[in-house]
Amino acid sequence: MSGGVRPDEEDILIPALQAPRDETEEIPALVEPHINTGVSHAWRALRHRNFRLFFGGQSISLIGSWMTLVATRWLVYRLTGSALLLGTVGFVGQIPSFLLAPFAGVWMDRLDRRKVLLWTQTLSMIQSLLLAAMTLSGRITIPWLLVLSAMQGIINAFDMPGRQAFMVEMLEDRRDLSNAIAINSSMVNATRLIGPSLAGILIAATNEGWCFLIDGCSFIAVIASLYSMRLRVSTVMRIPTSTLAELKVGWTYVSESMPIRTILLLFALISLMGYSYTVLLPVFAGQVLHGGATTLGWLTTASGIGALVSGLSLAVRKSVAGLTRMVQIAIAMLGGALILFGLSHVLWLSLVLMVLVGFGLMQAAAISNTIVQSLVTDDKRARVMSYYTTAFFGGAPFGSLLAGALAHRIGAPNTVIVTGACCVAGSLWCAFKLPSVNAALQPDCLQTGPIEVTEGEIQ
Repeated sequence: MSGGVRPDEEDILIPALQAPRDETEEIPALVEPHINTGVSHAWRALRHRNFRLFFGGQSISLIGSWMTLVATRWLVYRLTGSALLLGTVGFVGQIPSFLLAPFAGVWMDRLDRRKVLLWTQTLSMIQSLLLAAMTLSGRITIPWLLVLSAMQGIINAFDMPGRQAFMVEMLEDRRDLSNAIAINSSMVNATRLIGPSLAGILIAATNEGWCFLIDGCSFIAVIASLYSMRLRVSTVMRIPTSTLAELKVGWTYVSESMPIRTILLLFALISLMGYSYTVLLPVFAGQVLHGGATTLGWLTTASGIGALVSGLSLAVRKSVAGLTRMVQIAIAMLGGALILFGLSHVLWLSLVLMVLVGFGLMQAAAISNTIVQSLVTDDKRARVMSYYTTAFFGGAPFGSLLAGALAHRIGAPNTVIVTGACCVAGSLWCAFKLPSVNAALQPDCLQTGPIEVTEGEIQ
């Protein structure tokens, strides 16, 4: 996937909490003189040159990412007509990241993250161009799709925690971290409105290979932006230890933090049940709504509209009031919309429900990321975010496989109804855990640094 960003990764951060500061790190000036501060609150991270470069490169690259996502799913469906194989390809593409992400997080805390990202972007470009060449030449088969999907999964295992940790290095003012990731996530979903529609039109006119080719070429923009950045040299001192020892430190940090542990478990549930509908969208487009690749593009775009609205609403937030309560409401909305989507056989109603699904999914994932990123210290950031990656890639591949298997037996509509009901149950569990999470979250937040909140505002 281009730009090192899988578009199915909902990694938004809202500007509610200030990122923690490692005590051994040199404190940079809050705003350097050359940075233009005349930007609105919602877009303040664009003051920073490095982030503007990243934003520009990603805006181009992510259009290709969305085209590839839609084209891959339609290609599998066209070749096989099997919901089970749709789930299998999704599983194979995600399970390597689930297995490797914790180890990758350890290495990301040791290595130059920009260099690692340059390697992951280059390898991802090669993967997309190979996929394009095989599809355009008519040699693509399901086994080859499985191999290339697994290759991308291995790359993402290093790319995702590295990119999460690298975000803070692009900013001179650390207070803009959460806003930067909020803008990045809004950008992901803005391109989501363009890429799937273009993919649907292009597939209908030619074939999926051209989508893969455009995706491969789009990597040039993000690679160029990484090369053009001027970064500060990190002064954080780390004592080298074994990989297993550092892995254990990261695991202990996550498991002993009650809010981080609970949020990661909740995010894993969302990934397992709430996200699995995406692999069945080709079935809904072709069999339930009696359309084609264009219909699939519309459904994906509708979900993107909801996610974009969610991202923008979070980007303009100035307070953390109601943060954890929003998680419960978002998951309930996601589950309810999925149940109704499974019952719908009308295109316009399905599109409306996809907007609600996208909104709920983005809200839940965004707040999860916000809390985790805001509590973790810099020296363990990549390792902790690797567990965030693991939570996603632990839930998503098994969810894809489960959804494909269930759809093969009980049909895609009934499968989505079941997963939606599980999300509603998750929102009830969230309500049960909410008091203890709030009780642990407020002291943790107050320990990480000067956060402009009052007692109980998070609740």
